[in-house]
Amino acid sequence: MPTLLIVHHTPSPNCQTLFEAVLAGATTPEIEGVRVVRRAALAATASDVLEADGYLLGTPANLGYMSGALKHFFDQIYYPCLDQTRGRPFGYYVHGGNDVTGAVRAVEAVTTGLGWRRAAEPVTVTGEPGKADTQACWELGATVAAGLMPDEPPRR
Repeated sequence: MPTLLIVHHTPSPNCQTLFEAVLAGATTPEIEGVRVVRRAALAATASDVLEADGYLLGTPANLGYMSGALKHFFDQIYYPCLDQTRGRPFGYYVHGGNDVTGAVRAVEAVTTGLGWRRAAEPVTVTGEPGKADTQACWELGATVAAGLMPDEPPRR
């Protein structure tokens, strides 16, 4: 069964809101045959990444960069996963108080280096998330998860 790994850093209520929307989209009943695994960025391992078929990443924008927790995740998995995960699909969301440009640039740089393939446009949110933001995160989760669905429906 294909596995979607959600790696997130959710230090604030706003980040938690976006994470929950992504998770709800990825686990919607219409998406069958995809296992969703969630890991906090500081707990995710190279084994988690190697066992997954696609990735969703979530981070706050801290001082113009991705969170230290997500950076630590990337530092831990980069070389152990570099050759074996090229071409795998991913998506991400970023929350910031007023600017997410640096965090977006950082996530794009690392995932480009890993050779991952962006499966959906990133969701960027500044300030308190509104209904459109949570809907965009739901769609992000659903899109990346649906892209991993097997061609054959699961047997019941």
